[in-house]
Amino acid sequence: MTTDGPQDPHPPRTDASDPRRGAEGSTAEPGPALRTLVTGATGYIGGRLVPELLAAGHSVRTVARSPEKLRDHPWAKDVETVRGDVLDADSMARAMEDIDVAYYLVHALGTGSDFERTDREAARIFAEQAHAAGVRRIVYLGGLTPQGVPVHTLSPHLRSRAEVGRILLDSPVPTTVLRAAVIIGSGSASFEMLRYLTERLPVMVTPSWVRTRIQPIGVRDVLRYLVGSARMPADVNRTFDIGGPDVITYLDMMRGYAAIAKLPRRLIVPVPVLTPRLSSHWVGLVTPVPHSIARPLTESLRHEVICQEHDIARYVQDPPGRPFGFQKALTLALQRVQDANVTTRWSSASLPGAPSDPLPTDPDWAGGSLYTDRRQLLVDASPQDLWRVIEGIGGDNGWYSFPLAWAIRGWLDRFVGGVGLRRGRRDAQRLRVGDSLDFWRVEELEPGRLLRLRAEMRLPGLAWLEMRADQDDQGRTRYRQRAVFHPRGLLGHAYWWSVSPFHSVVFGGMARNIARAATANGSGRGTD
Repeated sequence: MTTDGPQDPHPPRTDASDPRRGAEGSTAEPGPALRTLVTGATGYIGGRLVPELLAAGHSVRTVARSPEKLRDHPWAKDVETVRGDVLDADSMARAMEDIDVAYYLVHALGTGSDFERTDREAARIFAEQAHAAGVRRIVYLGGLTPQGVPVHTLSPHLRSRAEVGRILLDSPVPTTVLRAAVIIGSGSASFEMLRYLTERLPVMVTPSWVRTRIQPIGVRDVLRYLVGSARMPADVNRTFDIGGPDVITYLDMMRGYAAIAKLPRRLIVPVPVLTPRLSSHWVGLVTPVPHSIARPLTESLRHEVICQEHDIARYVQDPPGRPFGFQKALTLALQRVQDANVTTRWSSASLPGAPSDPLPTDPDWAGGSLYTDRRQLLVDASPQDLWRVIEGIGGDNGWYSFPLAWAIRGWLDRFVGGVGLRRGRRDAQRLRVGDSLDFWRVEELEPGRLLRLRAEMRLPGLAWLEMRADQDDQGRTRYRQRAVFHPRGLLGHAYWWSVSPFHSVVFGGMARNIARAATANGSGRGTD
């Protein structure tokens, strides 16, 4: 089997002669519902795993640093959500109580130069608390590492993923480590990178890693293996390589996307001078995926990442036609995008290092200076018409203000390593708490009344943008808008005063244009 490095310290404890194997090669049998814990439920995989576990009949408890981010998910009322952090042993002890299977779907990538130490500590705490609570199995989704490549030569991203897997496997709790290369699914970082590179660049000068062979897997098969891993026998404690049936190059993937999306054939010219570091900046300029996420993705493509075994099928049976091939997985992902039915995106999880402080609501807040820009307008439309405009803001719909100013702010943010405006929206019409929205994140949402956004752009302070639809004392529709900035140090104060002369154009224009759009929408329906 494939190893996490030059040697595998955790060889399989079962083999092909296992008497529990059925005729179809599966030892996983239906059983009673399990009590499962999902970490990383605000993220791309975790947010999709929860409903799959519920559909399989299991009960689910989610743990999150900010549980309110999960409240608007369709499955929120069907799960128990507790507040916790994988770096806080006490909170993890509480989260692990009465749990059968614990899913570890978090990582510290992007939190700083010492993210490997953070990952190591979090995995150790998770394993210790799982053992103390009597958890019967840990399931971890890691990265597929190249065969025969020493661990110390891997990228920090892959090296940390491999180390986390070893820590969990070395614990007393039986552990399943699933290792995947590129995951193809609507909204995944890998899919978005592939999509935007192919769609935006008919002629591409690309790094040499586009010719590296990889074995992608569809997100539906990843979820199927994750759910099935919950019922593995107690003596199974090992890694499993998971991948689709196709071994292809990134070049093949781009050409395959162009064909499925019915784009003209792309001219792709690989050149050796684009290192993973340089190419991650190139990806960050062309796609919505920021440099901090693009770099580990590109670095992982330096070596061939191909499955060396498919032992997972002994325990999680593959139905006919599964796992999906690359074209099928890509077609399904693209259809989800076209149908505006993307349930989670790579940006679902909060950006590492982004501010998470709630908006100070105390009028006499003593935490320091607060700068505020307030706007208020009466709107000749119903509150419902106004709300539709508010909830539809951002992404392709724009910000109802000076477009060039927003574009420049987005470019500047990308230049200093921020997310810029390219994250867009998960859904063109509907928002939920925790959604990313360009360089904002939805912090609070009261349908029909309030939308509060917290800035995730690079700023010398904390910033929020709040929009409300309500009625005044005379029953007239009123739009209220508030921008709040909490400066950090002298630079923060200087920043606010340097941009304040433009507020009448940016924030004033936004308020006026939102009011006009709501009026136009109301008038349009009135003539139907």
